[in-house]
Amino acid sequence: MYRVRTAMLMAALTVLMILVGQAVGGERGMFGFFIFALLMNFFSYWFSDKIVLMMYHAQPVTEADAPELYSVVRGLVQKAHMPMPKVYIIPDDSPNAFATGRNPNHAAVAATEGILRLLTRQELEGVMGHELSHVRHRDILVSTIASVLAAAITMLSRFALFFGGGRDDREGNPFAAIAMMIFAPIAAMLIQLAISRSREYMADEGGAELSGNPLYLASALRKLEMGTERIPMAANPATANMFIVNPFSARGFVRLFSTHPPIEERIERLEAMARGK
Repeated sequence: MYRVRTAMLMAALTVLMILVGQAVGGERGMFGFFIFALLMNFFSYWFSDKIVLMMYHAQPVTEADAPELYSVVRGLVQKAHMPMPKVYIIPDDSPNAFATGRNPNHAAVAATEGILRLLTRQELEGVMGHELSHVRHRDILVSTIASVLAAAITMLSRFALFFGGGRDDREGNPFAAIAMMIFAPIAAMLIQLAISRSREYMADEGGAELSGNPLYLASALRKLEMGTERIPMAANPATANMFIVNPFSARGFVRLFSTHPPIEERIERLEAMARGK
């Protein structure tokens, strides 16, 4: 179900970008920004993992440096028949974790010092299973493409609003073109966030299966929600979707604009899995 939903949302983003490019610059504008988005995708695909690890000062660790974390990850990848990813620790007290890398052969998982102090081994297995599921499903690639398409739509719309589109006003309705330039970035952002939430549900299911008990992850999510509210992370908003829980406090924000599904819904789904529903 989530794979179908993601595919539909990605298609909607692509169509939206084509429509914006056509509204701004006709066929030339549409083609030009499509090429621009492809170049941005290429750069993000190859270098985004290194950039985000450097951004959070993540340090690579060996089994000798972090025996429990390393042992948990190694056990899960053996169970999943996946290559062993690189393991990193982030020097931050806020409890959180993320995965990055362009494919399972070039992947990394990172955990904060805070999460290692907070969770039991079983809960850590649930969290790392969630992150490895992101790697397994190639969610990093999906989210990168979605982010780049949304960014390209926003840049194109802003450029057109400030400098005027290159399309002749006699072609079509100019008011419709202006409306497209204003509302397309909002629509692109909402679609991108919906994709992120769908992938989180998929990773929760995969993490529950890998760890062997959905309640491990459910218990971890309860602790992480309280922990991130008590110690918010100084995170870059552009990378918020990468973490297992939103590093910012969600209070006061409309859920529609969240990169993650509500924690209580994620826990309910995991508990339903544990009951066999």
